[in-house]
Amino acid sequence: MKKCLFNISVFITLAAGLTSCSKNFLDRTSPSSLSTTVFWKNESDADLALTGLYNYLYASSGGYATSQYTVMAWDNFSDDSYGQYNYGGGTTALTAGITPQSGDFVYSYYANCFTAIAATNSFLANVDKVLTGQKLQQYKAEAYFLRGFNYLWLAQLYGNVPITTDDPFSVNFRSTKAKSSKADVLKLVESDLDSAIVGLPDKTYGDGHAVKATAMGYKLRALMLQQKWSDAAALAKAIIDGGKFSLNPNYPSNFYKPDQNSSPEIMFSVKYQLPNIQHQDVALAVHVQRWKGELGTQDLINEYEPGDPRKTMTFFFSGDTQAQGWPFTGDLLVATPGKDSWIPGYYCVKKWLTPSLVNPDYGTLDDNDFVLLRYADVKLMYAEAQNEAAGPDATVYQQINEVRGRQGINMPALSQGLSQAQMRDRIWHERRVEFAMEGLRYHDLRRWGIAKLKLNGFVQNPLFPNIKTQYDDKYEFWPIPQTEIDRNQPDMIQNPEY
Repeated sequence: MKKCLFNISVFITLAAGLTSCSKNFLDRTSPSSLSTTVFWKNESDADLALTGLYNYLYASSGGYATSQYTVMAWDNFSDDSYGQYNYGGGTTALTAGITPQSGDFVYSYYANCFTAIAATNSFLANVDKVLTGQKLQQYKAEAYFLRGFNYLWLAQLYGNVPITTDDPFSVNFRSTKAKSSKADVLKLVESDLDSAIVGLPDKTYGDGHAVKATAMGYKLRALMLQQKWSDAAALAKAIIDGGKFSLNPNYPSNFYKPDQNSSPEIMFSVKYQLPNIQHQDVALAVHVQRWKGELGTQDLINEYEPGDPRKTMTFFFSGDTQAQGWPFTGDLLVATPGKDSWIPGYYCVKKWLTPSLVNPDYGTLDDNDFVLLRYADVKLMYAEAQNEAAGPDATVYQQINEVRGRQGINMPALSQGLSQAQMRDRIWHERRVEFAMEGLRYHDLRRWGIAKLKLNGFVQNPLFPNIKTQYDDKYEFWPIPQTEIDRNQPDMIQNPEY
């Protein structure tokens, strides 16, 4: 997947055609852009256009050193991590709260997703001008996947958002649009992903383009969000039975290059490639390991069972040296809380570090992909859905035990005879330790309905017990950015209590 380095109106200025955030755009064509009457002329335009749709995965988060899909920044919104530089806006969200004026992820996911949706709508409206047959079917399927992918993000964060499927060039730029219900947004998500599943190739993932199981995995997430347990279990089983993916016997290698390129577990990711496509602003190892932009909490460390190797695969500990993978030398040869941005009471992240890197700092280059969906997630979603639908039967034990017992992890199987509630707790535990620093914890807490219980009054650092985070009931639906409310008056109404 290559990154386009030039502007065409189908991808860059299509935000102007988006009715939900377009009222103040100039009502004219950008002189630096290509008109759709010029662009859609041959098959190569379709190739370029599809590449442009995937390029939205590189979108800015509005904050320094993070893109929209810098997944570990999401853990700063949760009880797993402290973000001392407010990456993604997580620190502000847990201290000062979320408002319609909030920036970083709170604004960027709304704006970026709708920009990507506008581009996708234009693609779907025009691609059949230059393609036919199997190639047309696959390209449209990829576009349907990406639209469903973006609308799923909007549904899980903001809930009620506008639905637009029109070619933005066919819409009056001065028009306004009201929100649709979260239920209706999720209906569109399921419909788009169903269209993607039909048309995408049934093969393993590798080059950045979605495959059939990618779309199935995201539909599975949509079903889990709606607590459609039986449907979710059936879909997860279909992915498992499909046999295209397996657990990586080397757990850490899911998170660094070049091993990511051959991981049998990765089902979708944001692909980077040196020298052309690098992480935003600085190398990932600089923002995570050198600057320690995310630091694990003691509460997360306490979650690990004795002997679980994922703890030391995910975090560094005081006294670690090169033997434990510590990447620094000289005065920093020994890992020491209190030195080099490491705040005592927290834990430095090891996950996502390329083992060969030494002394990452300004000038370091890395291109580790951001993993958005892993096969282990499918297996644990099956366990959760089947447990909720039918109780802890043998298949539930099988899937969770296979994740726990993968080669190199080798955690013991769960005890037999667990009740449904006990198994639920075990699955929640397993998801927390398996996906630590992968950006899933915040979303899990919200869909489980326990975000307020876990995050309101949470002490991030036991050395400062009087400093606590906040989480309000209204955060279950993030606010629509105020700029979008203003642009769409009087049709757009803010989410409740903001």
